[in-house]
Amino acid sequence: MSLKLTEIERVKTISKADFYNLYVKKQKPVVVEQLTADWPAYEKWNLAYIKEVAGDKTVPLYDDRPVSHKDGFNEAHAHMKMSDYIDLLHAKPTNYRIFLYNLMKEVPVLKNDFKWPDIGLKLVKQLPMLFFGGENSKVFMHYDIDYSNILHFHFHGKKRCVLFAPDQTPYLYKVPHALISREDIDFDAPDFNQWPALEKAQGLVTDLQHGEMLYMPEGYWHYMKYVTPGFSMSLRAFPRRLGNLSKAAYNVFIMRHFDNLMRRWKGQKWIDYKNEQAVIRTNKYA
Repeated sequence: MSLKLTEIERVKTISKADFYNLYVKKQKPVVVEQLTADWPAYEKWNLAYIKEVAGDKTVPLYDDRPVSHKDGFNEAHAHMKMSDYIDLLHAKPTNYRIFLYNLMKEVPVLKNDFKWPDIGLKLVKQLPMLFFGGENSKVFMHYDIDYSNILHFHFHGKKRCVLFAPDQTPYLYKVPHALISREDIDFDAPDFNQWPALEKAQGLVTDLQHGEMLYMPEGYWHYMKYVTPGFSMSLRAFPRRLGNLSKAAYNVFIMRHFDNLMRRWKGQKWIDYKNEQAVIRTNKYA
């Protein structure tokens, strides 16, 4: 069984006006294939280069284990030297990923390799984030805590991206007081007998190749799978819609702290309760 997915629209290049009017204003995803063609990163950014300039850095690693009450918010599962991690990526498939790591802050020389695109979004200059993954490693279906507009650039290899618009949330088994869907759903081949509402969801898909950029609008759900080892960079712009800005503030200042408090108080019972509620609430739409 497979999800109902439509290929995300693609363009080779795009003007600032067209990007803003056709995609940002309409909150519609798009892949721009050649936006990085004139960046030094287009030629330089591969795993060998990252190992050369950042190999001595200790990096936080995440795997695909389910959320535990023992884990803090976005708490790393392991740490490793970047050089050892890249050796691991080349050696064999691994579930270890680097998530939301501000490598630009740690390795300032990387800032010289990319250009801030003048594309109609006011990007947050302090937050270029890098993401790394091994072959077949996956990122749980989720949406971002700050409801940002995201420019997601991929380098080295191929990465599959599955998106759902915010209006598809009722079918995605969203876990309450969290930013994720049920972690035991296989979004590559979902079991619709177990997750019947998911069969109604209408999504989007693309395979990003080296140098391509995916625009993800505010609050879009996304599931990522590294088809080959590689890494990506995200640039962000704060939400334009007032409603999404207030949701972002709620997530950052209230929801996150409430969830951590409940984990400490109730332990695994809180996690189990949330997972049960995800099924009860979503199956109403099946």
